[in-house]
Amino acid sequence: MSGGFTESVVDSFDGTADPRLRELLAALTRHLHAFVRETELTMAEWEQAVDFLTATGQTCTDTRQEFILLSDVLGVSMLVETINGAEGGTESTVLGPFHMTESPVRELGADIDLVGGGEPCVVSGRVLSADGTPLPGAVLDVWQADGNGFYDVQQPQVQPAGNGRGLFTADDEGGFRFRTCVPSPYPIPTDGPVGRLLQATGRHPYRPAHIHFIATADGHEPVTTHIFVAGSEYLDSDAVFAVKQSLVQDFTETDDPLLARQFGVPNPFRHARFDLVLNPVRS
Repeated sequence: MSGGFTESVVDSFDGTADPRLRELLAALTRHLHAFVRETELTMAEWEQAVDFLTATGQTCTDTRQEFILLSDVLGVSMLVETINGAEGGTESTVLGPFHMTESPVRELGADIDLVGGGEPCVVSGRVLSADGTPLPGAVLDVWQADGNGFYDVQQPQVQPAGNGRGLFTADDEGGFRFRTCVPSPYPIPTDGPVGRLLQATGRHPYRPAHIHFIATADGHEPVTTHIFVAGSEYLDSDAVFAVKQSLVQDFTETDDPLLARQFGVPNPFRHARFDLVLNPVRS
């Protein structure tokens, strides 16, 4: 079938009122048709693809987003983040599939590890504007897996709701701090269509140890990012391609009884210090 057929489909969107939507649909049509022609897609393969996408949608729930997971393992999420990331601030990375529930508001210094079992640590730093000015009142949404590599929404009968999550407001100097456990590497969910895709392609499902952040402040662009634990396994083969070297942080072993008492953790403990830098809103 000639390219004239493709252009007929593209032309069918000419009446789309939103010019950006018209542009996206035209490009999507051309690329999809080119893929079908290049691969000479069979009817059986087309049916299998439809079944796969149907199963992906059916796997989604209020606490699980299988389509985001699919986007992640295909590298699309990371590509979109990279294209839209602004220079000068903390580098962004993927949202991930587990930001599906509201983080509880917590006081600075609170412990987000409600179940224990992991190595105690403190995470602290400041939220700054790109010129180094502190951003008091900045809000940090934080979430992570427990010491065994599971998020609260994956184990509702084991972990209390909100475990590993916190919504913090920076102090007058833009400072933040909270207690938690050192995160561990973990596999993305493999009991759904995305897991079967990884198995079929011989890819491992593991992510290096990390903590998620979304930082927001008035007059500034928000940033969605992680910090990755330096030395973690899978830093070079993250299943969702999300590692950026600037986001790898030391969780330093700290032997300081006075500081441990100040933070409210046993001594010695691990301490990760870093700043989150936000760019002013572009005019």
